[in-house]
Amino acid sequence: MASTNSSNQSFSRDKLFDLKGHVALVTGGGSGIGLMATQALVANGAKVYITGRTKEKLDRVVELYSQGKDSIIPIQCDLTDKAQIADLVKQVSAKENCLCILINNAGISGSTLQTEAESAEEMKQNLFDAEKSTVEDWTDVYRTNVAQVYFATTAFLPLLQKSSTKFPGWSATVINISSISGLVKTSQHHFAYNASKGAAIHLTRMLAAETAANKLKIRINSIAPGVFPSEMTTDGSNQDQKSHIEREKYAEKVPAGRPGKDEDMAQTVLFFAVNQYLNGQTVAVDGGYTLAAGE
Repeated sequence: MASTNSSNQSFSRDKLFDLKGHVALVTGGGSGIGLMATQALVANGAKVYITGRTKEKLDRVVELYSQGKDSIIPIQCDLTDKAQIADLVKQVSAKENCLCILINNAGISGSTLQTEAESAEEMKQNLFDAEKSTVEDWTDVYRTNVAQVYFATTAFLPLLQKSSTKFPGWSATVINISSISGLVKTSQHHFAYNASKGAAIHLTRMLAAETAANKLKIRINSIAPGVFPSEMTTDGSNQDQKSHIEREKYAEKVPAGRPGKDEDMAQTVLFFAVNQYLNGQTVAVDGGYTLAAGE
């Protein structure tokens, strides 16, 4: 219900989370958390560009979740390629005079390894000698989960800065999707992934500090999700580009007694997008997982 007291109108949900006229870009927007973010933004008035490597997935999102013509615009792009990032900036710049929200969501998990061992020799065999424990795996994970966050963010800085001119009082926002895996002390059987997410969290802080030092009106923050349904945490997506996690699997591991829901992530994305006083921060949205696991 809308407020009946004019003094409270600026505190209504329609005002607080209004993104009408704003332009956003979500990497890895075809499924999982990227799709949750895309839906949250477009439902509240934003025009959303989505990127991914698979054109069919992007087109499916446009088909299912658009709110009018060109409300969601797909661009096929491999963000591990610096030249393709530069081309992506050119494509968006050709159509838009600013970018208000950049969500760096695309990521990969890398190999999983056996960590439990009864001796130093067994631990070496698990972590060093294992066939899938390779420098190439670490490089691939860091290229996707860290390097592309850096290059995508820095490439879009001029277009992001322009949004504060178009919308007085608005500071552009970069939202990096990291993970609680970058916060917890255990490897969770994937050292490279957890290390990369820890790096992404620190990268967020560094980029925020440097843009602030240069007096740019751009806020850079990180969301560290716990267990949310995505192609990384499940076997894939259904016909609606959605994934499903069995609630019972996490009932004892997560104080909330369940994995995260789409709405949990949507609320977080909107908060990060519109709150003009949030900068350089990482917030864990994990149902209390880090409380139970220990950081």
